[in-house]
Amino acid sequence: MVHTREDHPRRERGGIDELPSGALRVRVYAGIDPVSKRRHYLTEVVPAGPKAERQARTVRDRLVREVEERRSPRTAATVNQLLARYLDQFDGAPRTLELYRSYVRKHISPLIGEVKVAVLDAEILDSFYAELRRCRDHCSGGRAEMQHRTPGKHRCDERCYPHVCRPLGATTVRHMHFILSGAYRRAVRWKWVSVSPVTPAGPPAAPTPNPKPPSAADAARIVNEAWGDPDWGTLVWVAMTTGARRGEMCALRWSHVELDPERAVLWLRRAISHSAEGWIEGDLKTHQQRRVALDPETAAVLTEHRERCRAHAAALGLSLDKDAFVFSPQPDGSRFLAPSSLTQRYDRLAKRLDVETTFHKLRHYSATELIVAGVDIRTVAGRLGHGGGGTTTLKAYTAWVSEADQRASKQIGGRMPERPVWLNPVERAKTDPQSPYERIAGELRRDILAGVFVDGGHAPPTKQIAAEYNVSVATVHRATELLKAWGLLTSCPGGRAIVVRPPKLEDKSRDGASGIVDAPTKTHTSKGTGLLDLEVRWRGTIVKKLTAEADPKDANGLRQLLVDAIRRHGRDESQIADYEMDIRYSGVCNLLTTFVASAR
Repeated sequence: MVHTREDHPRRERGGIDELPSGALRVRVYAGIDPVSKRRHYLTEVVPAGPKAERQARTVRDRLVREVEERRSPRTAATVNQLLARYLDQFDGAPRTLELYRSYVRKHISPLIGEVKVAVLDAEILDSFYAELRRCRDHCSGGRAEMQHRTPGKHRCDERCYPHVCRPLGATTVRHMHFILSGAYRRAVRWKWVSVSPVTPAGPPAAPTPNPKPPSAADAARIVNEAWGDPDWGTLVWVAMTTGARRGEMCALRWSHVELDPERAVLWLRRAISHSAEGWIEGDLKTHQQRRVALDPETAAVLTEHRERCRAHAAALGLSLDKDAFVFSPQPDGSRFLAPSSLTQRYDRLAKRLDVETTFHKLRHYSATELIVAGVDIRTVAGRLGHGGGGTTTLKAYTAWVSEADQRASKQIGGRMPERPVWLNPVERAKTDPQSPYERIAGELRRDILAGVFVDGGHAPPTKQIAAEYNVSVATVHRATELLKAWGLLTSCPGGRAIVVRPPKLEDKSRDGASGIVDAPTKTHTSKGTGLLDLEVRWRGTIVKKLTAEADPKDANGLRQLLVDAIRRHGRDESQIADYEMDIRYSGVCNLLTTFVASAR
């Protein structure tokens, strides 16, 4: 008799073992674990009872079907192992990867890192999110704990204080939801699990965008304060008009700037971001370059900034390369400005003005001003570098949206405050002292002009001044240098500075002023010719300081002096309308007149 395979009883898959407690353990082979490379079994325990055997067979049949249909987990890996592999293959920005690793290290691993990938479900995730919203330090919630200044052994002092629970923000919790969601999508693709448990879980709702741009009045104050340093003022101005991100401003090179009078454009191609190695130059946040049109005033601001950069580099025997950074701590523009330095300087500026704002809110200012001016959302989104055809912009700036029909680059220039004129800080300190050393120099200047100190005598000792004003010696040195710049002190090798007191006249008005003003020196002749100090400015910026013998009432002679100064500046007489010349008698602070002329 011939026997076929059907005549033999088929061996059942899986096994049922009785445990000492009387419960039944069901085990079904599910293949080789791709992580541990060991045999992987699906295991489930059925409690002891009269129907335990029948329930165990039902469980075994279910597990066998899951294995055959490939719906069973193929690994006993934990969430930590899944995230480690997922982040090793992450292809996002270095800064994003660094942020994700910190979230895993501080929050995910301590709470659910040892949970098996197949065991994690929506209930566990909801409890995880609730814990994050309770306390970011994951305290036990029992009796009062201490927040220690360091995790190591130490002696507690005032820096150790009772712990107060602080929840994580909704945005941070959602970031961790996105990390787990991305990791489980990979796990499904790798067939570690059949379905993702993250999808049905409920993270906190996204907070409603609430941008708080500075008001027009605050924007004007910020620009005027920043213009004390024209280079810094230029950066703030360009950030306001273009809405560029902090990293994009720091990565801007002169080769990315087109200052054609007919069509000025800013080409945003790179950004400075932070990584484990420090600050690096890389792609933009959206990995998409964009060109931003510039209004005429912003183009003029950048043109003047480029001329200043070239002049600074030339003064040190350097040249400004075409690929030099527009905003750089180096005279030749060879190194980019660190975004953290930019943020710190802007925060100090805002604190001085008592304005609650950040550098990023200049981006909000640009967006809201364009929307209020009637620019369509898609154009605003293009200038800001938002993706989604304006969806992100519409969500963020809904409160400012109105009818849109205008061109962005021409509107923003009209809504900017009037561009301030830079004042020479040396001259400004005479009438508006701000720093301690400027106030000290101002008081010493009044004493010198009043005759308290003898002309040609020694100035007071540095330590004496420091003790009198309760300041450091370094502050007194700065005040002394300022007095030298005013021509009231001169250096004496190996000794104290010498007082130089110009002639003075009594002020007849005596309306609260010191009563003493500078008077012209007696160097002019009976015909009016005398030695003059000339200060030539181009568009408000000092470019030349000269001393010449001339008659301050001779217009032709003054015009020739101005033309000669323009040629020394590397320009020609046709641009004379852009220049002006302050005229003073030599060694005297009082301004006689400001000479201007038009092109012939």
